Amino acid sequence: MIPIKDDIPSSTFPFVTISIIVLNSLVFIYEIMLGMPGGEGFVLRTAAIPYEITHFVDAPPRSFVPPPFTLLTSMFVHGGLFHVAGNMLFLWVFGDNVEDAFGHFTFLVFYLATGVIASLSHIMMDPSSTVPMIGASGAVAGVLGAYFLMFPRAQVKTLVFLVFFVTVARIPAVVFLGFWFLLQILSSGAASGGIAWYAHIGGFMAGIIGVFLIRPFTRRRR
Repeated sequence: MIPIKDDIPSSTFPFVTISIIVLNSLVFIYEIMLGMPGGEGFVLRTAAIPYEITHFVDAPPRSFVPPPFTLLTSMFVHGGLFHVAGNMLFLWVFGDNVEDAFGHFTFLVFYLATGVIASLSHIMMDPSSTVPMIGASGAVAGVLGAYFLMFPRAQVKTLVFLVFFVTVARIPAVVFLGFWFLLQILSSGAASGGIAWYAHIGGFMAGIIGVFLIRPFTRRRR
């Protein structure tokens, strides 16, 4: 299932959501411009590598920042066009309403914090792994978790693939995101296939918890 749009209009312009999408897109274009050897080196220098973070070592090629800070840099680097496009599509569909509810600055902090928590969730499962971790999916999962709790009745216009044909359906957000989360849980028990499933699970749960922590202050502010 691929989300196209939801039916909840935003009352404010989603500056942060759009800025994050633009930044991720520009970084990916930069990766492509570097070519194969240079792009691969750039990814290794910005990726979050569990072993380096848990042991506070920086194995060659050296990172641009100390190992713990790669938890942030890795959020803006992707491994391919479908990787970045998929993450940014989900952020575009669901991010504007969460930003509208939280406020711009709070949403930015929320996005970065859930992204870090998502990465730590993955690292906890294999702290000695030397496999680089990149992508915005953990932070985007945090946004999905917040949306799941705040806008469960929203209708999501969705592209649905049914074996031999494709159709467009309107699916309640609680069903769409609930199915997405269930898929992450089921997939986490299988071969990873290079996907940090536990980061998705940790990010989604962090997003739900974040709503309970943030919403009382946003209500007071509004």
